[in-house]
Amino acid sequence: MLAALLILVTVGLVIWRPSGLGPARAATLGALTALMTGVVPLSALPALWQATWNATLTLVGLMVLSLLLDAAGLFRLGALYVAHWGGGSGRRLLALLVGLSALVAALFANDGGVLILTPIVLELAALLRLNRAATLALALAVGFVVDAASLPLTISNLTNLLAADAFGLGFSGYAHVMVPVNLAVVLACFLTLLLVYGRQLPQRYDPADLPEPRSAVHSWAVCRAGVVAAPFLLAGAFLAEDHGIPISAVVGACAAGVWLVAALGRQVDSRAVVRTAPWNVVMFSLAMFTVVSGLREAGLSGHYGDWLASWAARGEGAGVLASGLSVAALSAGLNNLPALLIALLGLQEAGVTGAARDALVYGAVVGANIGPKLTPIGSLATLLWLHVLRGRGLDVSWGDYLRAGLRLTPPVLLAGLLALWLRLALG
Repeated sequence: MLAALLILVTVGLVIWRPSGLGPARAATLGALTALMTGVVPLSALPALWQATWNATLTLVGLMVLSLLLDAAGLFRLGALYVAHWGGGSGRRLLALLVGLSALVAALFANDGGVLILTPIVLELAALLRLNRAATLALALAVGFVVDAASLPLTISNLTNLLAADAFGLGFSGYAHVMVPVNLAVVLACFLTLLLVYGRQLPQRYDPADLPEPRSAVHSWAVCRAGVVAAPFLLAGAFLAEDHGIPISAVVGACAAGVWLVAALGRQVDSRAVVRTAPWNVVMFSLAMFTVVSGLREAGLSGHYGDWLASWAARGEGAGVLASGLSVAALSAGLNNLPALLIALLGLQEAGVTGAARDALVYGAVVGANIGPKLTPIGSLATLLWLHVLRGRGLDVSWGDYLRAGLRLTPPVLLAGLLALWLRLALG
């Protein structure tokens, strides 16, 4: 009971941030309490660090890379091209923004995507003189897709990285399963957004109101370096697993290369980018893993793992649905990072292997990436999205978000789980 209560209190502090308490500090308080009360023994810390260091450093490297490219103007360049390619059609603009959001999330992770693309979309809406309803519809498209469609690669979401590290899922093996699943999710996102918000979108807009895309670029050298780094990052990630090189080293090398170009060119403040990088995500990840591991020490996560394994024994479909739906529900009510960690710890204790393991682990990832969009507390990316909107004068109440989440999340979640079931069935 103490272990479960500690998780609830820690998540509550992360979400509500009393007296400006940041997520990393809130999670650290929870971890220190778990250690001082004996819920988690000190001897468990080395194993916890071993389980999280690669994933968290990979995320930091991706965020540094994305912040450099954002400062250089690459993402604004892409968004302006997308708006011009929309040709004045609101529906075509929505489709292109969904595609851009999915691409950015795939390569630069969901948290970086929401922080970078949300302000850009709000700027586009202001340039096109869209009303509040249309602006919110486009902002929702970005905020929803960067989370829900962050499935294709291990680097697309911290949850993917943690699951891959926990069960030794290689970069290529993971992508082989999840890229087609993510394509189905992207299509489901677009169709659901169009169905729910099609009427709010402008029938027509004037592309002449937009500036020339090339005017958004502050450093062509950094933009070109980023375009070159992307295929090297993907190729390096595929090759690294065969040589025992952690993916964080590949991402770090690409980020360092782009940073060096920025430092030499001096058109982008490379030092400021490093200072503002989310270094506290390392502490947040380790601290939250420490808090959640209290359930393993208490024997509770094992019961959950056994329950999931019993469903997987009935077939891949049952395993996918049981894992995906239960982790989605936990993510919506508890936040997706602790929800996924509880599932991963439970599955490790249950000792599932083979097809059952794949169904449960991949199902848990789908549930952890899409399920949290149901509520405003489901993921840090959603909380960041709401914070960015509020800072730009577009206040979205939790009631408004819940209504949107209830309409958007269930069909996309079911589409993702069914696509995963089909993908695993085809082998």
